[in-house]
Amino acid sequence: MFFDTLFFSALTPLLPHYAHALSLGKGGAGVLSAAYPAGALLGSIPSGVVAARFGVKRTVLVGLTIVATCTILFGIGDQTWELDLARFCQGIASAFSWTGALAWLVAASPAARRGTLIGQAFATAIAGALFGPVLGGIASVAGTGWTFGVVGIASFGLVGWAALMPSQTPVEPQGISSLVRAFGNRRILSGCWYVVLPSLLFGVVSVLGPLRLSYLGFGAIAIGATFLISAATEGLSNVFIGRISDRRGPMAPIRGGLAAAIVVGAVLPWTHDRFVLAALIICAELTFGTLFTPAMTLLTHVSEEVGLDYGYTFALISLAWAPGQTIGAAGGGALAHATSDAVPYLVLSAACVVTLAVLWPRRELRAR
Repeated sequence: MFFDTLFFSALTPLLPHYAHALSLGKGGAGVLSAAYPAGALLGSIPSGVVAARFGVKRTVLVGLTIVATCTILFGIGDQTWELDLARFCQGIASAFSWTGALAWLVAASPAARRGTLIGQAFATAIAGALFGPVLGGIASVAGTGWTFGVVGIASFGLVGWAALMPSQTPVEPQGISSLVRAFGNRRILSGCWYVVLPSLLFGVVSVLGPLRLSYLGFGAIAIGATFLISAATEGLSNVFIGRISDRRGPMAPIRGGLAAAIVVGAVLPWTHDRFVLAALIICAELTFGTLFTPAMTLLTHVSEEVGLDYGYTFALISLAWAPGQTIGAAGGGALAHATSDAVPYLVLSAACVVTLAVLWPRRELRAR
């Protein structure tokens, strides 16, 4: 998970460079950013099938190998279609990495500490996102080919390490019909929505944030530093959010995160000061990230109650995250290009208002 998010977030400080060098515009930059989650969308269901039938270790190994390979190819690509394709294939592999890794973790964890462990795992993934912008900043100076090539080759060592780790294969593999039935469960669909919504928000910020900071005068290193700090605060907060999810139930932090996201989303587009915008981006990433850990915790509890394999559970999470991140990045970039940056931010802030209004009086979604 660490290496997966490392390569995913490395694009952030490089996005203005690619947008300028390849004349992408906001729409093209959005497509490049969205290619990764679009691939994750395609790989989500196959990753769940592989995990449920062949085991979590094999799922992780497939994901790690393809991510490392595509990272090297991304580093040497110099055409728009090459970069888009490499990011898309990275996204497919990402679905396998996340589904396998999280299902591996949750299957071995006690239910009473599940939120805490998911929060810690998510914090570790965010640690990868911490170093991703740093990696991108280094690549902007040393060159993308050498930077991504060296790190990509080194990450193959992780594949060998994962291969040596003990794991279990399913005794009674579940067919894909179990996943299909899950789409008829309202509690599972509600949990998935709590993953979709912050993904939309993150997608918009991942495109409009760097481009706006660049327009206001920040370079690649400063942009990378902004997202580095935001990832650090988000990672630390998820450890505590996981504990709260175990003690008070996942719905409490979900409500708090929605309320904060409404305010941040409504304020983000109006500042013209680069330092104020950087501070708001940090607050936004912290706020939006509040929703992921309790949403995952909620889904694992519901899956356990209905007997759904954890491989399918986290395939559903990838299936929820990917379109949210894709639409947020590509759609948000295109909408901002056609109108203004304020429109996608305000639309999503309104979506948080509606979600909180619908959610607030309901109690049946509280898990354990």
